[in-house]
Amino acid sequence: MDVGIILDLETEVGKVMHISILLALADYHANTSRGSIRIVPHIRDSKKDDVEAASAAIYLLKDVQVQAIFGPQMSTQTDFVIDLGNRVKVPIISPATSPLLTVKENPFFIRGALPSSSQTKAIAAIVKNYNWREVVVIYEESPYGTGILPYLTDALLEINTLVSYRSGISPSANDDQILRELYKLKTMQTRVFIVHLQENLASRLFLKAKEAGMMNSGYAWIITDVLTSLLDLVDTSVIESSMQGVLGVKSYVPRSNELDMFTKRWRKRFRQEYPDMDQVELNVFGLWAYDSITLLAEAVEKVGTTGIPKLKKPDTRENLTDLDALRTSEVGSLLIDSMQNTELKPGLSGDFRIIDRELQPYPYQIVNIIGKGEKVVGFWTEKDGISHKLKMNGKTAKTNNKQLGIIIWPGESTIVPRGWEIPTSGKKLRVGSS
Repeated sequence: MDVGIILDLETEVGKVMHISILLALADYHANTSRGSIRIVPHIRDSKKDDVEAASAAIYLLKDVQVQAIFGPQMSTQTDFVIDLGNRVKVPIISPATSPLLTVKENPFFIRGALPSSSQTKAIAAIVKNYNWREVVVIYEESPYGTGILPYLTDALLEINTLVSYRSGISPSANDDQILRELYKLKTMQTRVFIVHLQENLASRLFLKAKEAGMMNSGYAWIITDVLTSLLDLVDTSVIESSMQGVLGVKSYVPRSNELDMFTKRWRKRFRQEYPDMDQVELNVFGLWAYDSITLLAEAVEKVGTTGIPKLKKPDTRENLTDLDALRTSEVGSLLIDSMQNTELKPGLSGDFRIIDRELQPYPYQIVNIIGKGEKVVGFWTEKDGISHKLKMNGKTAKTNNKQLGIIIWPGESTIVPRGWEIPTSGKKLRVGSS
């Protein structure tokens, strides 16, 4: 069976998922209890471009006649590809994180990653833990950045905390523009900042925040899950000089012997495929890609495609457009039915559960950036809230110690920031009597 893969192979995350997918298919074919149906991947590079992604999808569906597509990874690219999948009844398994992409409205869309909205209650729980009543949200002015805003605002309102200001940063903003925006934020009272930026823009923001004197004691910074999960892509010098004391949230991946062995294989394969590139570490997006492809392979094995017509021919009228010429899959509905409520237990990423075509939430780790990396200071689950430690007992996550561990805040302070200050704009307030 032919499967399409659309990734941004110019990005580190795209390369990480690429290697994971190759290994997932190799493991499937090496398993002697399976393998009756060979899965052939057809990999296309979307080159960070929406049009390239759309063109790749049309090519895969029209010329290769794939029965499923994994990707794309960017939400703006995924939107159109999902529409194509609905049109020709071909499953689209995407790692895109935008909550604006909904499975309810798209019957052939399976989300193979957590939407950014799933972390908002974990972030709100951190804010509530320290009784901060106002926060500033710094977000990327892009579909990636804006999708989280209504969900984050609602989660904070539930704990009686207001978003006092939303600071949008354009991906094309230069350093001077970023610095001017930070100085504007510095004149406000709020000293708690939630940062929802991708790693390159975030690196520049924190360098300028350090320059503006906003990484000193009294400030609190929280970064969202994508940045926390991809912290190894941020230059170590930036982390050490400008991100000390930052808190972050990310999906919790339990350690296992299988994961350790896979990581070694993954690193070796990465060096083979990308010998001229600095080694990049395996991350949760690579693990989700592996588990998604494994789940697809199991669905293929269950359905079986031997003797089943692959694609139904379109109308034979002349002068058809590329879209009109797309054939309808007669296997896609069977694959969706097989995949929409299923589980890998365990997957490499943990219990990889798809319910109603949506990846189910994981516990969140809460980390404190110290030195060159991070220190785990706690966990959050929807059932039990914040805890210092997380004990897994079968399907049930049992938490204890309803506080976070010791946190080193910006400025190497152990004193919890109160969350606000009366700005003085550099002038001292003089009080006197006549």
